Amino acid sequence: MHQNDTDPRDAGGIVRYVFRWFIAPPDNVEITIVDRISTFISRVAMVLTAVIVAIMTFEVTSRYVLFSPTLWVNEMSVWLGAMIYLMAGVYAMQRRSHIRITALYDIVPRNVQRVFDFISLVVVLAYVFAMVFAGWKIALRALITWEKLGTAFNPPVPATIKPLVLIAAILIAVQAINNFIVDVRKDKPEG
Repeated sequence: MHQNDTDPRDAGGIVRYVFRWFIAPPDNVEITIVDRISTFISRVAMVLTAVIVAIMTFEVTSRYVLFSPTLWVNEMSVWLGAMIYLMAGVYAMQRRSHIRITALYDIVPRNVQRVFDFISLVVVLAYVFAMVFAGWKIALRALITWEKLGTAFNPPVPATIKPLVLIAAILIAVQAINNFIVDVRKDKPEG
């Protein structure tokens, strides 16, 4: 075994493997720093999904086997689910799997597709601008006052999710700009 090879039985090897998986580049040819960030965010969302499954399994076991239900699992899973939902928007934009009328898009020439892409980009940017403009004070107030949910577990869901909505929207806009630039560069003839 070479010195660089990792033994799966070695705890350090597992940590290195997981770390490399988190920072591995996306599987497409055109890789930008924005794509790397979006891929990292999507991988965090994948791990959070597993965390939700684990804590829900803990809750079911605790409630029905040990007869000792928790106060925190339901709210924690909703909280993590909200984060995953927001991260999924960034991933969907990076993978170009957002809503598009493909029946029309696929039959038009490439230059018309770029016009459609530009219109889509302008709509995304206008939406994100409106969201950030209208929501930044609310998100900042929730963060500064550390607004909580008001339940028995009382996690700071509003204090974290309200700013995260704006951050995710900005990341989606940045990814949309990145996608448009990459697509336009692909269309340019080499020479």
